Amino acid sequence: MSLKNTFATVAIIAAIAVSAWAVLREPPMEPDAGGHGHGHGGHDDHEDEFERGPNGGRLLESGPFALEVTIFEDGIPPQFRVYPTKDGRPLPLSTVSLTIALTRFGGGVDTIEFVPEGEYLRGVQVVEEPHSFEVAVSALHDGENFDWAFESHEGRVELTPEAAEYAGIETGVAGPTTIRQVLSLPGEITLNADRIVHVVPRLAGVVRSVDKPLGANVQEGDLLAVIDSGELADTKSSYLEAVEHFRLAESRYQREKKLFEEKISAEEDYLSSVEAMAKAEIEMNSFRYKLLSLEIDTDTVTNFSKEKPLTEYEIRSPINGLIIEKHIARGESLNPDADIFVLADLSNVWAEVVVYAQDLKRVRQGARVTITSDDLGKEAEGVVSYIGQLVGEETRSARAIVEIPNESRDWRPGLYVTVDVIEDVTEVPVAVRAEAIQTFRDWQVVYGKHGDTYEIKPVKLGQRDDGWVEVLSGLDPGDEYVVKNSFVLKAELGKAGATHAH
Repeated sequence: MSLKNTFATVAIIAAIAVSAWAVLREPPMEPDAGGHGHGHGGHDDHEDEFERGPNGGRLLESGPFALEVTIFEDGIPPQFRVYPTKDGRPLPLSTVSLTIALTRFGGGVDTIEFVPEGEYLRGVQVVEEPHSFEVAVSALHDGENFDWAFESHEGRVELTPEAAEYAGIETGVAGPTTIRQVLSLPGEITLNADRIVHVVPRLAGVVRSVDKPLGANVQEGDLLAVIDSGELADTKSSYLEAVEHFRLAESRYQREKKLFEEKISAEEDYLSSVEAMAKAEIEMNSFRYKLLSLEIDTDTVTNFSKEKPLTEYEIRSPINGLIIEKHIARGESLNPDADIFVLADLSNVWAEVVVYAQDLKRVRQGARVTITSDDLGKEAEGVVSYIGQLVGEETRSARAIVEIPNESRDWRPGLYVTVDVIEDVTEVPVAVRAEAIQTFRDWQVVYGKHGDTYEIKPVKLGQRDDGWVEVLSGLDPGDEYVVKNSFVLKAELGKAGATHAH
């Protein structure tokens, strides 16, 4: 057995041991005071430790005066029903004034007032679940005060900090968060097609040198290769010749202009010089623009030397990027349209998303998304910049694109990702982690924590996403609750026989 598996086995055994210990130290089950008595796991009092009245409720006695306290909930929200007697005979309800205070887990107090109804005093307020509280009963009859106190707990477990740590129990605090309704779709990182450049020589020639290898990172203007081109030499020579023609034509024009202004030469000679200079300038600029189209500075042509022959043509990088393809070798003869380098700017990439036909109505251009890579353990955010208009015959899906900034170069083309399209974002005042939710009887609950005591807190849930669940009622902001390993507490209550019999 590997060391990793050994640790896992030890952890499981430890959790079971803590569970068994917690069950052994848990008080036995006791039915609640009530004619339709609750049988709740984890009660402090044993069923036989208090006397019951004729209606099945807890009997509280002080001399001849007595109250039988029940909780009735057959077909109605739970309510207290209290039967007052004296010497075993029912008392007129108008002669008894009654209040019950319920101190709940965490210190909250519910005060129940009573009104006469039929044969009993009925509690005006609903006895909210769980029926776990410290009970203080105060009655007034014939000018005399009567007070009783007892405990009735359900869904409660006590663990020392050491035991809780041993069982891996972790807690958090309920509070506001953002709930995101998302649609999860598969995707793949690809090159940004707007940031790919195919480098061609634009001139026929023979490769003299190759200055950058495949996979090299280059900056704009870096030298990639040098070729020798007879075509370039012809163009440069023609440009130099045209420059000389223009200089001569300009010199003649200046001379004829001066002579014409001094009335020495005829106007026809002057106009002829103007025309000749214009033609020479057009011819010179024609070759000049051709050189500029090849990104050759004409000053370097007119100042050429033997160390840099007219045939030499430097191919430089047009962008900052990575050489992802290289199809050039020293001594190779190239055509003007040869695809010799492919450069990609990886500082920005695409996530190509597969949008199934049935989901097209849920994805819109401009929608915010979260991209997740399990391989990288990393997330990025972006927006849908493009949704394809065609649905593939075989895949029954369309393509959507999300741009991802990638200055770190972590998002490598070819990585599979999950793309969560955010359909709705809602700020909620109270939420808990989704893993904290458990079931108890027919309720959804979280386990609240107060000191060394853990108790179920029935909750009404609202919106949810993968990580969080909105709590509409049952939990307040700032309440501490069990986030991890709450199943251990649920197991303890199950072993203790948690029921709610009616």
